[in-house]
Amino acid sequence: MNLFDTMAAMEHEQVVFCSDPNSGLRSIIAVHNTALGPGIGGVRMWPYPDEQTALDDVLRLSQGMTYKAAIAGVNFGGAKSVIIGDPARHKTEALLRAHGRFVQSLAGRYIPGVDVGTSQADMDVLAVEAKRVFSGTQDPSPLTALGVLESIRAAVEFVDGSPVLEGRRIAVQGAGHVGEPLIRHLTQEGAKLVISDVDRTKVERLAVDLPVEVVDPDEILGVDCDVFAPCALGAVVDDASIPALRCRIVAGGANNVLAEPRHAVALADAGILYVPDYVANAGGLLLYVGNWLGNDPEQTRATVLRIGRTTGEILAAARADGIDTATAAEQLAKRRIEALRHVGPPLVSQA
Repeated sequence: MNLFDTMAAMEHEQVVFCSDPNSGLRSIIAVHNTALGPGIGGVRMWPYPDEQTALDDVLRLSQGMTYKAAIAGVNFGGAKSVIIGDPARHKTEALLRAHGRFVQSLAGRYIPGVDVGTSQADMDVLAVEAKRVFSGTQDPSPLTALGVLESIRAAVEFVDGSPVLEGRRIAVQGAGHVGEPLIRHLTQEGAKLVISDVDRTKVERLAVDLPVEVVDPDEILGVDCDVFAPCALGAVVDDASIPALRCRIVAGGANNVLAEPRHAVALADAGILYVPDYVANAGGLLLYVGNWLGNDPEQTRATVLRIGRTTGEILAAARADGIDTATAAEQLAKRRIEALRHVGPPLVSQA
């Protein structure tokens, strides 16, 4: 399938390939849908093995941002960008500013923020060149983790009739920006935690302060547990991993948890309840939007806590309609987009 066919199939509006030989920039910006407002999504910097892998990632991530924003009820669309390179070796001010110039060339259709491999300081550099950037000092990870916690609570209640997490065995993959605060939330709830990270020092440090069990990264998928919470990179649920899973629920903070959309059905066939990642991890987006609109912190926190209610509604809809949860979430997002697509431009600017 060629690029235009892929864009049509995934309903993307625009894909921009960016190159600046002087700084070494090679990046891709994907604007998926702007029916609800300008597309928002992070800038991911990662050493992709090739351009096709980077393209596949940015297309799926930007599509997920559209659905995330629509389900969260905010007046923004979905977009994303990826920079090909190792952030520890290749990230420079010149490279970031070059990417910022390409962002600015879209005239506000894409508003970037932090993602894997980038930081708030990096967004400040982008903002030198681009007028619209989600920049600031507040880390979105804690609110992302809070939203994941509420989605786990809702899923447990859906399965067992009670939202109580005390005594539940939960396996958390990844102890980074989102994984660590989620682990701390879950221990406060009295859950029994099994954790792993490719950086062993992260989990060993947590094990000093918290009652957690540490396992190697290659063991976490097979842990016998109530909930598997992937909070590292995506594509962990695939043909090979599904038979190895020993959980009843998959709900975590990672993006693109499913290697392919069909794996949502495979999880359902295996008797595993899946909370779509863009539903569970919308807390960071809600923080950015709240700050953009000037909301106070408690108002933003309240919107994040509603992720649990939204999760429950999607799970109930999937059961009622006899469909998988990913399809139910996508249908909910598309209904809001279609309902507002023909309303016309907003009377109040989001700028």
